[in-house]
Amino acid sequence: MELHQLTIHELQKKLRGGDTTSVDVVESVIRRIDAVEDRIHSYITLMKDSAREEARRADEEIRKGNARPLTGIPIAVKDLICTKGIRTTCGSKILSNFIPPYDATVVEKLRDAGAVFIGKTNMDEFAMGSSTETSHFGVTRNPWDLDRIPGGSSGGSATAVAADECIASLGSDTGGSIRQPAALCDVVGMKPTYGRVSRYGLVAFASSLDQIGPFTKDVEDCAILLNVISGYDPRESTSVQVEVPDFTSFLSEGIEGWTVGIPKEYFIEGIDPEVEAAVRKAIGVIEGLGARCVDVSLPHTEYCLAVYYIIAPAEASSNLARYDGVKYGYRSKDCRDLMEMYKRTRSEGFGMEVKRRIMLGTYALSSGYYDAYYKKASQVRALIKRDFDEAFQSCDVIMTPTSPTPAFRIGEKMDDPLQMYLSDIFTISTNLAGIPGVSVPCGYTAGGLPIGLQFLAAHFAEEKLIRIASAYEKHSKIEKRRPNL
Repeated sequence: MELHQLTIHELQKKLRGGDTTSVDVVESVIRRIDAVEDRIHSYITLMKDSAREEARRADEEIRKGNARPLTGIPIAVKDLICTKGIRTTCGSKILSNFIPPYDATVVEKLRDAGAVFIGKTNMDEFAMGSSTETSHFGVTRNPWDLDRIPGGSSGGSATAVAADECIASLGSDTGGSIRQPAALCDVVGMKPTYGRVSRYGLVAFASSLDQIGPFTKDVEDCAILLNVISGYDPRESTSVQVEVPDFTSFLSEGIEGWTVGIPKEYFIEGIDPEVEAAVRKAIGVIEGLGARCVDVSLPHTEYCLAVYYIIAPAEASSNLARYDGVKYGYRSKDCRDLMEMYKRTRSEGFGMEVKRRIMLGTYALSSGYYDAYYKKASQVRALIKRDFDEAFQSCDVIMTPTSPTPAFRIGEKMDDPLQMYLSDIFTISTNLAGIPGVSVPCGYTAGGLPIGLQFLAAHFAEEKLIRIASAYEKHSKIEKRRPNL
């Protein structure tokens, strides 16, 4: 196998054993990017020169015996996570020239762990999308079928890992934006508990829903990366001061005696038959590992989509008010007065989906409608969270499909926002409840498209997700394929 095809833990052994160098690993990744990037478009900004320099420094550290968890490992970062001195665009024209003066906390943590930064990945504009088609910088394509979407909004982070254009990556998840593209691209993707990973330096979409998490080639790498990025951050008001265990210590513990909940509301009319069949087969694997699968009910699931598309746009309309052409970012030229500059800057700088959500959110928050929409949605959100709290009293984890369908064709749903929003119907509830979730590969359709399996756990129970995901990965007997590029 080529170096760019290996996992973090495989490369750790090779680097520390002297079998290869970080320079060799980075050059292998860069050659892979040069070979496939023009067809996939995983990246907005590549950092080849600085990556080579960081790799040389990593090799020096390793020679001195100072290797850290990610020393010499090429990592990609979604382009809404601030990187000092490297532009951070959020996939938007309005931030196409924005260069942050500081690093996000997760970037600091990756640097402290020795990671090499290979680039900033493409995404739906301001993370608003399920297909990575709304980026100002162009569409990202699924490496399994270049005519299909990779999922969104973290599509570039998913494809970079799936196509071996990096060893692992970070994305953000507001309503499924890590787990859904992970499922459609055949990689592992985790949304940690809200508050587990600092959002300092994450450009906000919906502040009560956003969470940063990893994309990796297997569950062990997910545990390694989760170890690095987790932890309390006093600079971030929603960061929670809870113990961070060594998640890698749970990889071999198994799930014998566990109870796994199967929510009836997630096997709905419209789910692709091949997706349902793969997940039903996975239930058999889990039972074969000594767990008991039982039916559970999450009765307010039917309201999740409506609640999400009130709360998320409302918070987005507030967060995106800061992009006015005054302080930073794009500014419309030759305006007669300040009001015209505001209007033209935002009209020209934002794409259609972002404008749609700003208008929806502003309406929901407007005088006379706040109680009818945002307040009511927040009350139903509390009921959705309560459903999960009650379900976890009778089961250790919950198991569902990640996406109702495999990857759809590029352009297929761009003119039908509701159909696009339904792509996230199995992932949105997790963000509304604030609980952690992970998507793992679950097989392939007859046409060779990946299918994802989702596990959900109670707040700050990521170790349970690592345990069951690792156990499933080892015993599912799914042939590991690679996209034919």
